[in-house]
Amino acid sequence: QVQLVESGGGLVQAGGSLRLSCAASGRSFSGYAMAWFRQAPGKEREFVASISWSGGNIYYADSVKGRFTISRGNAKNTVHLQMNSLKLEDTAVYYCAVRNDYGLAYYPIEYDYWGQGTQVTVSS
Repeated sequence: QVQLVESGGGLVQAGGSLRLSCAASGRSFSGYAMAWFRQAPGKEREFVASISWSGGNIYYADSVKGRFTISRGNAKNTVHLQMNSLKLEDTAVYYCAVRNDYGLAYYPIEYDYWGQGTQVTVSS
C-alpha cells in the first residue's frame, strides 16, 4: 500500500521560514517525479514545485520562485520543500504527490499518489 506522509507544517510569522518533508513508502518510486501542491480555503489545489528523480529537473510556480526550494533526500523516496520569506498568501494545506512517470507535470490530475497534507499558516 502506497503511503505518503508529510511533516513540518505549522504557524509562522510573515517573513519566516518552514521546511516541509514527505516520505513515500509501499512500493518502488525509482525514476518517478515528486511534487508539492497547496490548497487554500475556497480555492483549487495549485502547483507549487516538482522535481525529477535525479533532481536535475525542477519546476516552480511563479508565485514561489526565488523563495521556495524543492529537493530530494538521499533515499530518493523523500522530498523536501524549504520555504523562506513566507507571505500571508502562502497559507494553505500543502500536499506531497508522486507521479507514475519520469516527466514533470503541473496539474493535480497528472499525479497518482497523494499525502494527507500538512497545514501551513502564515500570520502577520
